[in-house]
Amino acid sequence: MKRIVMALIMPWAMHAQSDLETIIRGSEILLTGLTAFKMAKSDPYAQHIESVCVKNKLDDKITFALIGKDEDGEEIRRELVVSKGGKECLLNITKGVYTYEVLLADESVYKKGEYKLTGNETIVIKGE
Repeated sequence: MKRIVMALIMPWAMHAQSDLETIIRGSEILLTGLTAFKMAKSDPYAQHIESVCVKNKLDDKITFALIGKDEDGEEIRRELVVSKGGKECLLNITKGVYTYEVLLADESVYKKGEYKLTGNETIVIKGE
């Protein structure tokens, strides 16, 4: 009787193991493909950054100004008006060192400095 049961169960067990190996192999291929896609998207040699976001955690709206130079030496100036608790993004920015200014609603300078942009980032402006 045991031999009959084993004879009936053994093919299913071998088939299940084969299916498991197929699923594992398929998962490995999928993971490798997704990793390659992510690496291609975040090219470390790219000259531009897809997006740089600014999040405002102050009690009033701010103006965030970013000033830098492109490959040709031309000045780049981008400004964002970010509402209280809001988030705004700049798209397609050249990598490099930029001077930034955070202006309050009354046009006074809240912060000023330099920032090196190397990849997609979110800059959070919060009270000290």
